Amino acid sequence: MLRFDDLQLFVRAADLGSLSAAARVMDLSAAVASAALKRIEQHLGARLLARSTRSLRLTAEGEGFLEYARAALSSLDEGRRLLTSGQDQVSGVLQLSAPSDLGRNLLLPWLDAFQREHPGLTVRLLLGDRIADLFKQPVDIALRYGEPEDSSLVALPIAPDNRRVLCASPDYLARWGEPHQLEQLAQHNCLLYMLGSRVHDRWGFHDGKREVSLTVSGDRLSDDADVVRRWAVAGAGIAYKSWLDVSTDVLAGRLKILLPHLQCERAPLNLLCAHRAQLSKPINLLRDMLQARCGQLTARFPFSTGADH
Repeated sequence: MLRFDDLQLFVRAADLGSLSAAARVMDLSAAVASAALKRIEQHLGARLLARSTRSLRLTAEGEGFLEYARAALSSLDEGRRLLTSGQDQVSGVLQLSAPSDLGRNLLLPWLDAFQREHPGLTVRLLLGDRIADLFKQPVDIALRYGEPEDSSLVALPIAPDNRRVLCASPDYLARWGEPHQLEQLAQHNCLLYMLGSRVHDRWGFHDGKREVSLTVSGDRLSDDADVVRRWAVAGAGIAYKSWLDVSTDVLAGRLKILLPHLQCERAPLNLLCAHRAQLSKPINLLRDMLQARCGQLTARFPFSTGADH
């Protein structure tokens, strides 16, 4: 395969009539320049430049190839300019993946407002609670709770202080009573969902002195975390959900936070991408918008999160 720098050297040498002059312009040694020209000629199977100690001229084959070399370099430069300008424009296709509950109940209206502000942007949204493979699935970025298991991914914090909360509807609590001790959860119907490929049935807390956890059970399980929130609002049991997912329900009185003296598990929200080269202007603007929106909700958390444990 022909190298971009080798083509540049050949065109410069043809224009200047000197291989050494072309090497100086490109900040190359004479030996490196000579090797580059030799690579091109070997790849093409033709001699392009006739060289002597004092002069250099194009061969017939070189004259014919020069036109195409110029066109190739021009096309590559144009493509590079197009990519550079595209990174500064808020247009094109933005492909992202998000958790089901966050995506349906918060992200959808936020994205509507974002597209009204940037009408040249097309959004492709995939919702689901399984971790998106950013190297295989057709998404540029993914919003996910928790720290990424794949250390090669770039993780940008959106809501680093977000936590889970225990909650239930007033109707459920009126029928079954409100738990005041962690051990009393064993007497309640706990609503379960999948985290990745496992059931999230071991709930962790900090009581101010130590980490405590217990295995809970219930009669409902879903691989869609939004279903669990809906069950909780409908009075089917107790949920252990991200504050961002249930904040609007808590603030509206549809859900009540339980055992507020306990600190619940961290659930930081991150924006993930395969590498930083993907951080285009639309993605950076989206990140800024999400940080601001989530910050407004985490600021309304009714209890102090305290120090991390």
